[in-house]
Amino acid sequence: MPISPSRASTLSTNLTSILTRISSALPQPSSPAPRLVAVSKLKPANDILALHSPPHSHLHFGENYQQELLEKSKLLPREIRWHFIGALQTNKCKPLAEQIPNLWCVESVDAAKKADQLQKGREALCQLEPDCRDIPLRVFVQVNTSGEEEKSGVEPGAAVVLCRHIREKCPRLRLQGLMTIGALARSRGVAEGKENEDFVTLKEVRDQVAKELGVKEEELELSMGMSEDFESAIRCGSDEVRVGSSIFGERPAKKDAQIKDDVDQGKG
Repeated sequence: MPISPSRASTLSTNLTSILTRISSALPQPSSPAPRLVAVSKLKPANDILALHSPPHSHLHFGENYQQELLEKSKLLPREIRWHFIGALQTNKCKPLAEQIPNLWCVESVDAAKKADQLQKGREALCQLEPDCRDIPLRVFVQVNTSGEEEKSGVEPGAAVVLCRHIREKCPRLRLQGLMTIGALARSRGVAEGKENEDFVTLKEVRDQVAKELGVKEEELELSMGMSEDFESAIRCGSDEVRVGSSIFGERPAKKDAQIKDDVDQGKG
C-alpha cells in the first residue's frame, strides 16, 4: 500500500507532538504513560500504515464504524490492535467480535445483551481460529458521566451490575475497565488546578466497581480523554486516551471518506 512521504512526515510530527504532551501531563516523570489510541475513523488505511510503520510502529488504533473497521482490518497488518469506540448496535456485536481476529478491545459496552453478543462472536472466532482461545476480547463499560441524553453509556449507578455480568457470564471477554466521553464544555470551563467532574465521577465509579467485585482498583483501567481534553484526563489518572483529529487532522464527511488512498509514492 503506497504511503505519501509528505503525509507520513506530517503524521509523524503530529504523533510526536501528542506523545510529548502526554509525557508533560504525567503527574510524575516516572509515572507510566497512558495508552494512546490513535482514532483513525474516516481516514484512509494509508495513514494508519504510515504510523504503524517504523519509526513509530504504533499499535493501537480506534474506529467508530463497524464496516470501515472490517475493511481496514483486511488491508492492514494483523499486528495492529484495533479498538472499536463507536456506538454499539446489539445485532452487530456478534459479527464485530467474530470477523476481526485482531480486535483488541471494544470500548463502548453499555448493556448486558451487547456483552452477550460479543461473547458469542468471540466464541465463534475461537472455533475458527484456535490461536484466539487463550486471548480474551477486552471490553470497557461505557459510563454516561455527564448525563447528556445524546451520549451512550450506562448510568453511574448501573455500572456495577453490568461489570459483574461481564466477569461472571462472559468468559471470552475481559473487563478491562470503564470508559467515558466527558462533556467538553466542562473541560473547557474547569479552572486551573481543578478537575473535570466527569473524570472524577468515572474514577469514583471505577473505585466502587472494584470494591463490589473484590478486585484492586488498578486492575480496572480508566479510558477517558480525547483530543481537546486528554491532558486534563491524564492529570485525573486516565490509563488510556483516544486522540484523533490532533493526529490525523480534520476528517472528511462520511460520504467522502476513502478506505484507501491511491498515492503516487514519487510525489509526496
